[in-house]
Amino acid sequence: MATKGTGRYGRDVLAEERRRPKNTVREVPLSRDLVVEDVGEAFCGAVVGWDKATVTLEDRHGRRRVFDLAPAAFLVDGGPVTLVRPAAAPKGPLRSASGSVAVTDLRARTARESRIYVEGAHDAELVEKVWGHDLRVEGVAVEFLEGVDDLPAIVAEFTPGPGRRLGILVDHLVPGSKESRIAERVRGEHVLVAGHPYVDVWQAVRPSVLGFSTWPDVPKGIPWKEGVLAALGWRMETGEAWRRILGSVRTYADLEPALLGRVEELIDFVTGPHPGGP
Repeated sequence: MATKGTGRYGRDVLAEERRRPKNTVREVPLSRDLVVEDVGEAFCGAVVGWDKATVTLEDRHGRRRVFDLAPAAFLVDGGPVTLVRPAAAPKGPLRSASGSVAVTDLRARTARESRIYVEGAHDAELVEKVWGHDLRVEGVAVEFLEGVDDLPAIVAEFTPGPGRRLGILVDHLVPGSKESRIAERVRGEHVLVAGHPYVDVWQAVRPSVLGFSTWPDVPKGIPWKEGVLAALGWRMETGEAWRRILGSVRTYADLEPALLGRVEELIDFVTGPHPGGP
């Protein structure tokens, strides 16, 4: 028979800790990637988000759980802590995910005739997540190509000209590559081709954001994405893996400079002064 006051499962080993004055439990400000464990020792993971009352943790398998921000509800390095929201940052201009000053209470501009083309859906989703606010303010539409093999015909159909510029973001734009040869065929006064050196836009996301130090090397002859998933031990389809990668990106700081610079260059090109056009 259980001792009175302990309940059917016996003594609550954490009850004493909870009864202690709050100032005896260390307060730890929430921060992204902080690794904590719930007091029941049933779930351990990194902080991926929080609000006024809860925190979301993600374990090494990508599973997520939401916990209440209760006093002494978590363990850090084996010791009980109270997770608290970080102090408010000094007030200043609201920033978009790209780091630019966010424009509020402004309706999206009517789309320009100029466009930015990217290679695939993943590229488009990443550009939208980080630069979407800026692009809507500027009225720039982003479309994806499903590869660059037909780029000369696509550019000819677009008919670039004054007031109708075309910016193109290309994967694996390195000297001697197929992509670089195609790019040379379409560059012109009203067409800018800019690219990053990565085989796939996945690599433009900093690996540290995803919990590893470097993107794996994939031997030739093996599909790159499938090879990456195998090397990382991610047992999921490529679509699910991309959702995990994209979901880890919050701001421009989560991306590699080799991509950041090229996208900014393309935006400047299609939104800059257009001689002979609007």
